[in-house]
Amino acid sequence: MPTVLGLRCRECNRQFPDEALHVCDFCFGPLEVAYDYDAIAQVVSRESIEAGPRSMWRYHDLLPISEASPVDLGAGFTPLVRAERLGAELGLSDLWIKDDTANPTGSFKDRVVSVALTKARQLGFKVAACASTGNLANSVAAHAARAGMASVVLIPSNLERAKVMMTAVYGGTLVAVDGTYDDVNRLCAELTSERPGWAFVNVNVRSYYAEGSKTLAFEIAEQLGWQAPDHVVVPIASGSQLTKVDKGFRELGLVGLLDSVPEVRISGAQAAGCSPVATAFASGSDAIAPVKPDTIAKSLAIGNPADGWYALDVIRRSGGACGSVTDGEVIEGIKLLARTEGIFAETAGGVTIATLAKLAHEGVIRPDERTVAIVSGHGLKTVEALSGHVGPDHTIAPTLDAFDTAVGFEGLLGA
Repeated sequence: MPTVLGLRCRECNRQFPDEALHVCDFCFGPLEVAYDYDAIAQVVSRESIEAGPRSMWRYHDLLPISEASPVDLGAGFTPLVRAERLGAELGLSDLWIKDDTANPTGSFKDRVVSVALTKARQLGFKVAACASTGNLANSVAAHAARAGMASVVLIPSNLERAKVMMTAVYGGTLVAVDGTYDDVNRLCAELTSERPGWAFVNVNVRSYYAEGSKTLAFEIAEQLGWQAPDHVVVPIASGSQLTKVDKGFRELGLVGLLDSVPEVRISGAQAAGCSPVATAFASGSDAIAPVKPDTIAKSLAIGNPADGWYALDVIRRSGGACGSVTDGEVIEGIKLLARTEGIFAETAGGVTIATLAKLAHEGVIRPDERTVAIVSGHGLKTVEALSGHVGPDHTIAPTLDAFDTAVGFEGLLGA
């Protein structure tokens, strides 16, 4: 793989080989993939990408994979929707929604898992494993099934029923743990050393897994006619997605797919019941203080985010902001997006839209900025959160008189 230089520590810049490593053995900093951008520029072009598959794998040359046949369910190249009605309500004239609800298992996690398991298979692993708040569990189980790999998925025992059932149906081993996601993640970190033949996608192959999120930035720029937006709003769980979206935009400039390295403002969105990054941003602190999650947005309920500090750094460096919203605002965000644009988001999407609305109201997002909000998962995964908030407007007998009495015609379009 001449375009991949290996792994590099994000703290001390030490170099490591292209192997299943994720932590620097000198300073314990996280590792990420390092590329030879000059070499990539010689093999990639807008034309070569546009001739590729209508999936995230059209960006193969910008990913850390040498295999010609990836573990692929068709993730990526999801719709970028011009959100005129939502924008009008929020006072934003150029608003877009990156709709990752359209991925094969209904969330952006298909992007990162497709890369992680392709790399794991390349490195000789036979078992795919993970700690998950739900969406990752769905995706690992599905991609492992497609690849013919065994899967072992660990989740908190209080996850939404749809996410649990969707993971179980693929036939892998599903383990529910009485504890928070952070408890589950600690257990997986211990298991990584005890099960050296297992690829824990968000532990020992995390360096590669995280690279899948860059494809969000690649697609947004291509779908905007090879132009970067001015502002992107990204939900924060571990913080990895936000940092890789930023990296993706920068890489497009470094390899010549954009005219220059763009200056994109990146803002983060968190639920108030699990908002360590937003709290640090608001207080001006550089420290991310761990919290115990208490929110309906369970896919974002990571109280000790591994990439929290790096996400905070990107937000500040880019001139963005980080907001938090209450569970009530999350529900209103879900309903607002559905009512205006016909997109049904899970609770994480409600966090993004509610934060988008808050930042627009505060003037953080300027009315004329080309803004993209990332909606990362489908609402069918978290229907319990809407219980008591949406439902039938009327219950009637099966007669015309009953209908006319309950609904009538005044004010209805087409009456």
